[in-house]
Amino acid sequence: MSPTPQERRAARHQLGGASTGAPAARRGPSGGNKKPITVDAIIGTAFGIVENEGYEALTMRRVAAALDTGPSSLYAHVVNKEDLDELLIGRLCAGIELPEPDPTSWRQQIAGVCAQLRDQYLRYPGISQAAIAAAPSNLDTLRVSEGMLALLLAGGVDPQAAAWATDALTLYVNAYSLEVSLVNRRLDRTDGGWVVSRDELMRRFAALPDTYPHTKRYAAELTAGTVHDRFDFTIGLMVDGLPGAR
Repeated sequence: MSPTPQERRAARHQLGGASTGAPAARRGPSGGNKKPITVDAIIGTAFGIVENEGYEALTMRRVAAALDTGPSSLYAHVVNKEDLDELLIGRLCAGIELPEPDPTSWRQQIAGVCAQLRDQYLRYPGISQAAIAAAPSNLDTLRVSEGMLALLLAGGVDPQAAAWATDALTLYVNAYSLEVSLVNRRLDRTDGGWVVSRDELMRRFAALPDTYPHTKRYAAELTAGTVHDRFDFTIGLMVDGLPGAR
């Protein structure tokens, strides 16, 4: 008897990677002319939907339609939407390169890992939502948190602080990536009226009443830098404040 989706999911957690299992047979007159349904086919199709339409468009029914099949064919391999989310984030995490921890450059190393994760998420608009509030159980996802923890510990960070910092850094990367995706989506809208340029923001700050003296005086500082400049600043701020850090 073929393993159930739940059994395949448990096996992925134990062995790592996404086991494709036995392909689901196609039904109907043209079934023999279509590519079989596999976990990899589902993952690849899901990524394509997110890349072209955004994460909000990703549903099991939408993936099934793109594969020219019914949702029941997907459930032979994937437990549910949450399981699919876990597979997608795991696949992105599998592409993260983790350096050998170096006590002399651990700050740059942890910042580099965070930047890699950010860039992976930004390839697929809004996909970091799939990682928010999800317990890391996929082994590819756990590999990244394990690597981040190792880097922080190599820097002399107290173990409890290192553990919480791993969670905080990951949460910030997720939230940052989501915000950038939302802004980019607004920029792509035809009306173009929902994203305010820096010049317009400066003009609005300058027009504020005198009850906002600091905002008016430091408008240039408040609006300075690229989004990635702010990302680098925040990661550095979080890391430099950790107890015990060398």
